[in-house]
Amino acid sequence: MKTFNFFAKMLFVMSAVVLSACSDNGDDNSGGGGGTTEQILFGDGTQIGNGDQEFTIKESHTLKKGTYVLKGWVYVDAGATLTIEPGTIIKGDKATKAALIVQRGGKIMAEGSATAPIIFTSNQAKGSRKPGDWGGVILLGKAKNNGNVMTIEGGPNADHGGSDDTDNSGVLSYVRIEFAGYPFKEDQEINGLTLGSVGSGTKLDHIQVSYSNDDSYEWFGGTVSAKYLVAYHGWDDDFDTDNGFSGKLQFLLSVRHPKIADYSLSNGFESDNNKDGVATTPFTSAVFSNVTFIGPIGQDASFANTTQYITGGDMFPDNGSKLGTFQAAMHIRRNSRLNCFNSVAVGFPVGLILDNEKGTTQTAATDGNLKLQNLYFAGMTILGSDINKNYLDQLSTDGKTISDAGKPSFSSTFFRLTANNNKVYDNISDLKLKQPNSLIASPSYAPSADSPLLGAAAFTDAALQSGFDKVSYVGAFASDAAADNWLAGWTNFDPQNTTY
Repeated sequence: MKTFNFFAKMLFVMSAVVLSACSDNGDDNSGGGGGTTEQILFGDGTQIGNGDQEFTIKESHTLKKGTYVLKGWVYVDAGATLTIEPGTIIKGDKATKAALIVQRGGKIMAEGSATAPIIFTSNQAKGSRKPGDWGGVILLGKAKNNGNVMTIEGGPNADHGGSDDTDNSGVLSYVRIEFAGYPFKEDQEINGLTLGSVGSGTKLDHIQVSYSNDDSYEWFGGTVSAKYLVAYHGWDDDFDTDNGFSGKLQFLLSVRHPKIADYSLSNGFESDNNKDGVATTPFTSAVFSNVTFIGPIGQDASFANTTQYITGGDMFPDNGSKLGTFQAAMHIRRNSRLNCFNSVAVGFPVGLILDNEKGTTQTAATDGNLKLQNLYFAGMTILGSDINKNYLDQLSTDGKTISDAGKPSFSSTFFRLTANNNKVYDNISDLKLKQPNSLIASPSYAPSADSPLLGAAAFTDAALQSGFDKVSYVGAFASDAAADNWLAGWTNFDPQNTTY
């Protein structure tokens, strides 16, 4: 009897210690109300998840400000909310291919601030971090897409889609995501931030994705809108839109590293209605305004769009990811009806590709269902091409073969239409950006006082009448003055050498 009492007392003491560690190191056992009983923190109370690929958070929890290691695939289940306090740092574990997946009906409340951003980064040591060190962040919702209920790409066992376009998956605000995109299988990388059928009730703003090993951002259907997004030195595409995504997005910055490009060819925009180009509804019809694309040309005098030059440099991860070359600032295909206004792109091998290999993207442009207006291109090798992986400005109507080598591409002709009010400059310097080279000190992607981008915006199109700030400038910035610099405080353009 004494032996039994001794062990019972020891069990009670050990239980109290575990609960105390959870509370002190981040697990708010109040859970936002009603109390929580499940364990989500392990080890010394700073490890999220148990390291396997099926760990599920089933109750609501709050991670108090601190530094944590995310291990394995951690799912936030339907009905649960994971709240992350400002200033929190979460490091993705490389060995377990860590990823955070918010299921349909689940929520994440990650609302940082300009002075206390929430950071998802690599758990590797400073100086040795690489693209694809961990999985990434995935948000899944119940809004419409054009493929009904779909399984998200990248490997997780998780679906998205439904009929609730106002669905709310929570908040990502003042958040950085660094070195994500682990290649789970060949051609199955998780993106930096993946959004599957996320609804308009979700808040997305002030997000920076850096050194992703796949796309920086990819939307699969959904209606969520966003402002103030940064894609920095990504591997594949910067802003990839698919499966009927119809959000409104404003103030976006994309910056390429000239030595990092994907085998599939890297673009600023890549946009499909779906993989087969079928005219299913809802169409991919997202509306973008005030985007700045900084391509690889102009950042290194020795740049060449070849695999001999594009080696990944110090950021080559040696994890099976394949390097390739750069393609276009905007590649719109497969029946997409993406729209872009008041934006600037510089330094890509191709400015615009509207290809008809699958679907009738060119017809959508001609009929006014795809609008590209008030765009400023500079320093492109060629203005347009009609064929994927083809660097010739020649007409093609089927996206496969040259229809007439004596005529310019449909893409470049469409871009130059008077009604579109687009502008083409031979040299990047003609746009008078402050200092748009990310490889040298003090880059600034804002216009100088005498830049043609200032006073050039137009918000007359019907697509821009709601959800957009009616600013006077083209591109993501009015200037680099403190009052105009929405990058200040919360972004980091050298996460490789940051002590976390």
